[in-house]
Formats: sequence, structure tokens, C-alpha cells
Amino acid sequence: MKYAILGDIHSAKEDLEKVLANITEIAPEAIKIGLGDLFECTISKRNIPNEKFTSLAEVMLIPKGFTELLTFESVQGNQEERILMITETEDPLREKIKMLPETIELGHAQVIHGHQWAWGGDPWQLIHADVNQSPVFYGHSHHSELFIDDVRITPEFGVPYDVSGPNVLVNVGAVVKDQEWLLYDVAEQTVCFMKV
Repeated sequence: MKYAILGDIHSAKEDLEKVLANITEIAPEAIKIGLGDLFECTISKRNIPNEKFTSLAEVMLIPKGFTELLTFESVQGNQEERILMITETEDPLREKIKMLPETIELGHAQVIHGHQWAWGGDPWQLIHADVNQSPVFYGHSHHSELFIDDVRITPEFGVPYDVSGPNVLVNVGAVVKDQEWLLYDVAEQTVCFMKV
């Protein structure tokens, strides 16, 4: 079984269309899985008001035809968390966002957005990930990287990497601007970082 993992879309419809077309061309049989931050919240975490917004259009970017592209299962990212926190509406889209899980299990592997972990430093980066599985796929930083036994690897695109070890973290990269995604081959226990 193969999975096409993509995330950090941030309402970038054109970038998503290109990534989806690339997935269809390279791995049409792959099951698509989202890493969260599907949408872009237009209210920053520093400017959260006391009162709730009653319209999703007031707090997020929703390009025409964008939601129709989101046909795949996804976890919830920090953008979706913020949208839920600052809105109060019976809009069906809000209910769909609310139903997104925090994690998805892919056999013994796990998918999570990653904002739940400790981030910081200069440059801003992952400080500590609280995980019990391997491999774990995440996003959040918009930066493709691979950690095997705490050793950081800057991956090459189109090259398979073995992720069969007991301590593997895989940052998939971002759809928005970078048009990146990842192909995970469960049988081979490999990942291949992809870029349109």
C-alpha cells in the first residue's frame, strides 16, 4: 500500500491542484492523507478577539472550488484549531473542520500536524516531539526534513529513504508555495520526498 501525504496547504488552491495532479501522475494508486493546515486563518493568534465570529468568511480564506478538492482524510492543524476557537456558526464547513482528528494511524505509522510539540530557537525548529510510534509524519514548519535516530537529514527529492527504524520523524514539507508532498510505501518501508 502507498500513501501520498500532503499538508500545510493554507487555502492555496492553485498549489493544491498542481500537487494533486502530480500525485495522480506519479502514484495514482496512492491513498491521499492530509497533515492539517488545510485552510488559512486570517486572524493571527496575537489578534484573537473576545467575541466569536459568526461567519467563516470573516476568519479564513475559502477560494471558490477549494473545498471540493479536499476529498482526502486529514488531521487538524493549528489553523483549523484557531478557526474553531474564534467562530460560532452552524456552517457545515465548520462542522467538517471540527470532525478532523488530531492523529491518523497508518498501520504502525502515525500522522500528526506537529504543532502539539515543542518548537523554538533561532532558526525556529522542532525542539522535542512526544512520540511513541515510528515513523511519524508531520508538518507545521513547511520544511522538508527527515530525522533518523535524532540525526537530521536534508532529503533529496525523488530519492527513497528507509524509514523502517524505531525512531523516525518525517517532516513532509508544504503544499503552499513549495508544492511538496511525500510518497510513503508501506511494503517497502520507504519514503520519497516529492516536489512538483
